[in-house]
Amino acid sequence: MYSENDIDDAVAEEALTPEAAAEFRAHVARRRATPAADEEHFRLITSFNDVFVVVAAALLLFAVWWIVEQWRVALAGAAVAAVSWLLAEYFTLRRHMALPSIFLLITFVGGVFATVWLLLSHDIWGDPSGYETTPAALVAALAAWRHWQRFHVPITVAAGAGAVAGAFIGLVAEWALESHPEDVMEFVRPVMFVAGAAAFALAMRWDLSDKARRTGRTDVAFWLHLLAAPLMVHPVFSYTSTGGSDPVLSSAIVVVLYVLVGIVALAIDRRALLVSALAYLLFAVYWLVQAFHVFHDAIAALIVGAVLLLLSAFWRGARHGIVERLPLSWRRRLPAAGA
Repeated sequence: MYSENDIDDAVAEEALTPEAAAEFRAHVARRRATPAADEEHFRLITSFNDVFVVVAAALLLFAVWWIVEQWRVALAGAAVAAVSWLLAEYFTLRRHMALPSIFLLITFVGGVFATVWLLLSHDIWGDPSGYETTPAALVAALAAWRHWQRFHVPITVAAGAGAVAGAFIGLVAEWALESHPEDVMEFVRPVMFVAGAAAFALAMRWDLSDKARRTGRTDVAFWLHLLAAPLMVHPVFSYTSTGGSDPVLSSAIVVVLYVLVGIVALAIDRRALLVSALAYLLFAVYWLVQAFHVFHDAIAALIVGAVLLLLSAFWRGARHGIVERLPLSWRRRLPAAGA
């Protein structure tokens, strides 16, 4: 499968003319009955060789961790990060392999985080001493920023943003464990939501810079939406589903909230918000099914699956109905919504 970036590279290297690229995109849009922007493309795998490389790299990095751990466990993460960087020099910079690049970015940032966390721990084999997570996450964010400067892997921005969010969430969680151990989530939920809203705003900034979704900026936005969705949606849904005494009423509220999330997802043309809240929707529909004594519990999955499939099939028309009702200034900034 060829990505939009591959087509742009072919045009830049004069393997395709701009006219031919435009005609190809129009042909694909006509064949699929949907514009390229609505397809929500992102590069994950180009061939089975991607999987082969990831498996081999995972074995190698596991062996590196295991060997270095025997000498000093705190440096095992540093060794994994260093080897991940060296592998990225070839598989990311020279081979441009999508899945290995994502995997090596994760192991690099994870290795840096593990190194700092273990070095700051008083007893690396026991419980952490307190506030190791925040500095470790901040250093991991700096590592992700440096990785972005070198390799420009789309998921890197989300990894860095996630590390920053983790630093603040970890700080609040550690403080709440010490001062209010019985109400930790009451303090963590608002921080998670604010972090998710910030990640969502950052994702929209990348999205709005590429309304046609033909450059690598849309890939960056995709991963940021995947990060923002659970941070922003899960605290709201979890509070609603666990905070009420009446499970039926709470479930109905969850369904209404999911519909609102779906409207936002349609407006911005991103399905990540719907996927992130899917578990809570299944839980809510299950409770409603129980309340009305429907003959089989599996009917909840049947209802949710059917609704999502219908939404996928009529996504373009649903988007048109939503976007056309938005203010003109908003419509101009969002991807075009065909009828």
